[in-house]
Amino acid sequence: MGARFQTWFTSRIPLRDSTTLTQRNVYILPTAPGFMLGLTLLVLLIASINYQLNLGYVLTFLLTGSAVVGMHVCHGTLRGMTMNLVAPEAQFAGANVTIGINLLSQRRTPRYGIGLAVLGTDHWSWTDVPAQGAARVQIAFQVHHRGLHPVPALTAETRFPLGTFRVWTVWRPAAKVLVYPAPEPHPPPLPPGEPRPGGAATVQRQSTGEFDGVRAYQRGDPLKLVVWKKAAKSDELVSRDAQQVQRFELWLDLAHTGIAGASAGGAPLEQALSRLCAWVLAADKQGLQYGLRLGGQEIAPGSGEAHRKNCLQALALAFAQTGGTQP
Repeated sequence: MGARFQTWFTSRIPLRDSTTLTQRNVYILPTAPGFMLGLTLLVLLIASINYQLNLGYVLTFLLTGSAVVGMHVCHGTLRGMTMNLVAPEAQFAGANVTIGINLLSQRRTPRYGIGLAVLGTDHWSWTDVPAQGAARVQIAFQVHHRGLHPVPALTAETRFPLGTFRVWTVWRPAAKVLVYPAPEPHPPPLPPGEPRPGGAATVQRQSTGEFDGVRAYQRGDPLKLVVWKKAAKSDELVSRDAQQVQRFELWLDLAHTGIAGASAGGAPLEQALSRLCAWVLAADKQGLQYGLRLGGQEIAPGSGEAHRKNCLQALALAFAQTGGTQP
């Protein structure tokens, strides 16, 4: 029943990436120590009435006034604060997705002991917000499947100053996070290049398993042909083979991953996309130009960070209708 109520309750909260906390969306209830304090005050009041203890009345009303003031301060710690979501960056499936939240306060006094977490979890991030200032909190969560996923509902709470009351709010950001397929840990070597139109009819793969658009560095090679990323990794200078680059193109094709049944969807498709993801990262690391084919979708050969992100995004959203993108 609790999970069903929480789902119904959160579904009624509007989606927004920035929210200001007011009396309409800030809630308060006594904590377990708060209930114990109330029971203690009740016992003190009954004892003071029965025995006509003036000092008992003083102590009872003093503690009651302190609890009321604490309730007001606790509620005011969240009320009036603004929370802004920092859009999360894309991550690979199974990795931690980190989202940033900026807490803004226009109040002339600090706000203490504010915690934020993903709704339904116990992994809290705590901070204090300075007077008329801002603080930033980071929250992490995991997504185990590729695709475009909504940021989960978040909650913020405080029990400052006495811990007798819990004040909280629930927030549903509108942002979504893109999750790439998890790269295959030990993928096979990159596929051989395909002849360009009018180029050679055959392709030979080097024994090292590297795409044959690169070769060992030779004295006199222009520095612009040196693959510096590969040199930093292996401490060996390699150069792009200008003739090979002109004759061959490296295509990463879903149909050539060697995984049977990939076109039918399900686990074979996810395994094939994982292999393609590893190949994209490998080709990018070697500084190669490569293209991507996913059934009817084709991304022309290119290189660089923008091209890598474009290919990874295509892998993340490929064949969404097959159901592979939903957790």
